[in-house]
Amino acid sequence: MEDTFYREELLDHYDSSPHRGRLDVVDLDADLENPLCGDQIHFEVALDSDDPGRIALARFQGRGCVISQAAASILAEQIEGQTLEHARALAPDQMIEWIGIPLTPARRKCGLLALRALHRAIDARANLSEAGPAG
Repeated sequence: MEDTFYREELLDHYDSSPHRGRLDVVDLDADLENPLCGDQIHFEVALDSDDPGRIALARFQGRGCVISQAAASILAEQIEGQTLEHARALAPDQMIEWIGIPLTPARRKCGLLALRALHRAIDARANLSEAGPAG
């Protein structure tokens, strides 16, 4: 019974996610593709103007299976209002728990695509900050 609930929730995220789309102002973004199946995710984040260490909004675009697209929606929903530090510390097991159904190893890659994109975007920002201004 619980498995059916999660499957329906995944389909809702896939079909009608309020987090699908683009942001007007993007502070972090990354694109990833799963070469095994062709799933693609573009994940973007806008930071809070009063607290630039906090995520105000998250959006995604992409194409692929229900798992990859629903996982991106779930991740966007979960990280809004969280700090970048919290978002970077999210582990794959947490993402799989949010998805709520058992995943085969191949489907696990689909389920983690958005999380990998988010981590890449955060890491890119950190690397730019460490490098300092060019000149």
